Amino acid sequence: MSRPGWAETTALMRDYYDHEWGFPVRDSRAVYERVTLEAFQSGLSWATVLRKRPAFREAFDGFDPEAVARYIDADVERLLADARIIRNRRKIEAAIGNARATVALRDAGNDLATLVWSFQPDDPASYAGATSCPESAACAKALKRSGFVFVGPTTVFALMQAIGILQHRSTPIGADAPV
Repeated sequence: MSRPGWAETTALMRDYYDHEWGFPVRDSRAVYERVTLEAFQSGLSWATVLRKRPAFREAFDGFDPEAVARYIDADVERLLADARIIRNRRKIEAAIGNARATVALRDAGNDLATLVWSFQPDDPASYAGATSCPESAACAKALKRSGFVFVGPTTVFALMQAIGILQHRSTPIGADAPV
């Protein structure tokens, strides 16, 4: 099995590529986690985010949108003081706001995963090597209309790749099912 160059850089990146990247994710909580992590990645390396993901999961209540949506100013301060995660006030506030938007979507009878997947292009392979596409731009606009932030076309494109919309994979390397 051949991996892209980025997936060969560390054992953590190989594991992520082999067992997670590009496999379909259709659970809204898991999509919310990926939206949050993609926002934190902005301007940083994905490896940095992956190394910190266990701490993020702990700090953000397992990325439970219901729990994160209830965060108050004291939680923002708690997160800013947590050296295990990326401590950027705007990104932390975005994670909280995006949790509230996720809950609001659900309360309105919609679903974050369904919304994001509704922008699946007819020919995902045509965007190989790209950093955005018309569908990621349209999805970003729809997310922004729903109250999400830190969801530009490039960030949403990366999300769409990671959750299998653009880079659909069906068989993890050396495993029966994706993580």
